[in-house]
Amino acid sequence: MSRRVHVFGAAGCGATTLGRALAQRLRCPHLDADDYFWIPTDPPYQRSWPRLKKQALLRADLTRHNGWVLTGAILGWGDVFMPLFDLVVFLRAPAAIRIARIRERERRRFGDAALAPGGALHGHYRQFLARAAAYDGDRLKLRCRRAHEQWLARLACPVQRLDGSEPVRDNLDQILRCVATLDAPESIPGI
Repeated sequence: MSRRVHVFGAAGCGATTLGRALAQRLRCPHLDADDYFWIPTDPPYQRSWPRLKKQALLRADLTRHNGWVLTGAILGWGDVFMPLFDLVVFLRAPAAIRIARIRERERRRFGDAALAPGGALHGHYRQFLARAAAYDGDRLKLRCRRAHEQWLARLACPVQRLDGSEPVRDNLDQILRCVATLDAPESIPGI
């Protein structure tokens, strides 16, 4: 049976990595929320699509497939898709681990020169790191733990909470066990 799974958490928690692995195991498409949120620009991640455009882009791909794994937060623009989820996986990881992952990922993506002072992405990079570091506090409106917890409480589907600092293989095994028992919600492990 095809499943529709949403995996998200704070930036750097490992949602995209885990989501790709899960999609491969479930033999379904992996969709990343950033691909629907951001207008392709050079440098990237400078402007976002209007809400209705984001929704239309994502809806087209969600309805094209019977099953999928969607990664990345859609809070603030993707609430209309909440009824589609069979399972939501919420990843947590300590801030130090998340920030280290973000630094490494951004270096691989854009190179040191673009991120360094005077580089094309330096200001954006510094702001992104600051927002990621502030996730567990209450200063942010949408991209914070409190907002994510409130969003999770509104879901009708099961929510599985996992530690994103654990090995991908271990988290993948837990999700697959959960997916196998979705028809019997009272027996879902880790919920």
